[in-house]
Amino acid sequence: MRVLGIDPGLNGGAAIVEVAAPQSIPPTPGRLVSAIDTPTHGEDRKRRIDALKLRDFIQTHGADVCFIERAQAMPKQGSSSGFNYGRGVGALETVPLLCGCSVKVIETRAWKKHFGFGPEKEIARDLVVARFPDHAYLFARVKDHNRAEAVLIACYGAHLLANGLKL
Repeated sequence: MRVLGIDPGLNGGAAIVEVAAPQSIPPTPGRLVSAIDTPTHGEDRKRRIDALKLRDFIQTHGADVCFIERAQAMPKQGSSSGFNYGRGVGALETVPLLCGCSVKVIETRAWKKHFGFGPEKEIARDLVVARFPDHAYLFARVKDHNRAEAVLIACYGAHLLANGLKL
């Protein structure tokens, strides 16, 4: 089974992990298939999620189920920014559905608690590189923490499935 994880936002990420046997204990993904920055097009205020590139990523690598972090307005975020963020999250939730994936929204606090960290972005990269050292090149840049968070969201989703989550 392949699990897609999405860290939402224009600067987010998407990742697919393959789980050999989702009911196995411990529920550890067998391998990281791929991870990307959220595909976008346009510049500055006209920057948008590139739904077609995300679709191509999902179809190229295959995904059976998708876990996406719950999106919410940020403190002091303007209405225009909030609207754009919401539009982007809507695209990120819709594309996997159109690709035939079940989509489950998960809480930020839950998956971060599962991996034992808080708001520190660098820890996500470290955890993913330790878990998938052959793919360290995908997380070489500081800004690759969004890809790493997408991987951890997918891994957490795999854990939920292994523990009986019904979609």
